Amino acid sequence: MRRVIFLIVYVSFFTPQLQAQSDFYKGKQMKIVVGASTGAASDLYARVVAHHLPKQIPGKPDIIVQNMPGGGSITAANYVYSVAKPDGLTLGAVTAPIYFAQLLGRKEVQFDWGKFTWIGTPEENDELFFIRSDQPYKTLLDLRKAGEAPRCGASGVGSTGFYIPKLLEEIFSLKINVVTGYPGAADVDVAVEKNEVHCRGTTISAFFGREPGRTWAKNGFVRFLVQTGDKRNHRLPDTPTIWELMEQEKGTEAKRRLARVVLGPGAFGRPILATPGIPADRVKILREAYTQMLKDLEFLADANKRQWEINPVSGERLEALAKEVINQPPEIIERMKKVMGE
Repeated sequence: MRRVIFLIVYVSFFTPQLQAQSDFYKGKQMKIVVGASTGAASDLYARVVAHHLPKQIPGKPDIIVQNMPGGGSITAANYVYSVAKPDGLTLGAVTAPIYFAQLLGRKEVQFDWGKFTWIGTPEENDELFFIRSDQPYKTLLDLRKAGEAPRCGASGVGSTGFYIPKLLEEIFSLKINVVTGYPGAADVDVAVEKNEVHCRGTTISAFFGREPGRTWAKNGFVRFLVQTGDKRNHRLPDTPTIWELMEQEKGTEAKRRLARVVLGPGAFGRPILATPGIPADRVKILREAYTQMLKDLEFLADANKRQWEINPVSGERLEALAKEVINQPPEIIERMKKVMGE
């Protein structure tokens, strides 16, 4: 009898709560704030998420994409962290390297990387560095002998376009001139095509996941000089890794440690995050929905069509990783400042 009474009380107490969780998103409109211009890799990915995620969320809310480029996606991160309400209706698609700006104490940063609500990422994402093939450099180390430093385009300090060439310059004593201020990745691509800039650092998935990267790879418009993974990516079998080159050059342990810290954003891939302070039940809904979306056959067909590789990292894992990377000792930060040109 006691067990029956307990069951009745349990059901009567918890059922309304569960119903409330399921009904919250019904009839609502969500948005994904993208820290890049239309056509950039993160924008394309966010639009696919906006199409497929709603059917995995109880209540099936509409999701729109709002582009908010600027500062390598710092503008978007600031908005999601400091302006958006903590109600679980605003998500963000930003580039992971912007946590460098927080570590370096940049005044434009209005977020704490370790306190975002992390939803998940479809993959860990290594980087590559390429140059126009009409430039007279066959290997990365040829840039040591550059008469005039080649120009590399970047949107801001938080972008791979900025920190990849800067890191390579520091580790291998190269000559590179990084030109910042482009609104987004697509604008840097246009600058490369116009020969306004000659080189660029970007993620492997971004390069091969959209145009003009796919065409450039096919027609030999660019030459790949280095990649950052521990092993060579199957799409870049003839391109050496940074670790291979450091072994060849007898790089110091200090340089290896610096590279590990600076290349840390690759572990975040293309993260989807949200405002701090969202109720725990909604965080659970969003994380579970995102995980289910990455298994959905229609989503996977879309990803395959765009040549995206899916190897997910959970929101819980990203949450722990974010807290880890943002807590760096002073000596590492000082080395980072040099890489960042400070």
